[in-house]
Amino acid sequence: MLSNAVAALRCPVCEGPFQLVEDPQRRLVCGSGHVFDAAKQGYFNLLTGKGTVFEADSAGMVGARQRFLDSGHYAALADRVAGLAAASLQRPGALVLDAGTGTGHYLHRVLEEAPVPAIGLDISKFALRRAARLNGHAANLVWDIWRPLPVADNAVDVVIVVFAPRNPAEFARVLRPGGTLIVVTPQPGHLAEIAARTGMLGIEEGKAARLAESLEGYFHATSGFDLDVPLLLTGSELADIAYMGPAGHHIKPEELALLADADGTVATTAKFRISLFTVGASAS
Repeated sequence: MLSNAVAALRCPVCEGPFQLVEDPQRRLVCGSGHVFDAAKQGYFNLLTGKGTVFEADSAGMVGARQRFLDSGHYAALADRVAGLAAASLQRPGALVLDAGTGTGHYLHRVLEEAPVPAIGLDISKFALRRAARLNGHAANLVWDIWRPLPVADNAVDVVIVVFAPRNPAEFARVLRPGGTLIVVTPQPGHLAEIAARTGMLGIEEGKAARLAESLEGYFHATSGFDLDVPLLLTGSELADIAYMGPAGHHIKPEELALLADADGTVATTAKFRISLFTVGASAS
């Protein structure tokens, strides 16, 4: 599986294809001699030059995300994404790309439904340490989604993007004609009951329309689904959900402690929009 995923990768320096070498250090080597060694946890850091200007999730944020997702709160979302992705991964040689893979949670569920070669990209090495353990047969790469992706043209059947940045031009380039882009975004009212307590920003109206507009010229919409998931969260889970997202870059330790020490449980609802797009004849 890993060698098949590596076959779709391209060197970020010269854009040449890679070979997977184990001698005994696992490494990616292109024909021009550029070498990228695997970290001891199994992922590869392909960022070159100044790397990325974006702030990666910290070890604490990643740990909070894994605890929360492992609790099963978003299992319904993972199941739905996996089913939709698997439907487009049935041909021999199919390949899935998880842009913003994080801990690999959603990609893992996809691979349970469709055990195909996979590529996971994220800028957080702390997240990729966990993703590489969970999805050991995938090519897990430190990468900035806003840069040209280290993936060959027309190599991917499905791109999944769950609460992560989107690079429409690059997604369209790496997807095969007729390939599928699956995007998960929060809906207005997402976790509204706890937003003020956890420091999370509210979701503005019109988000779905802006998503479609941002992809215009590269993709056309094929279908979309709303998914509401009722949650009952303890204090520690409130702390984790606050820390695992963008607010985690700014939340203070004492604020987290107050959330974690809260008595009882709080009811809220996660509201998701799952949007499917196709690249093909209508894409420019």
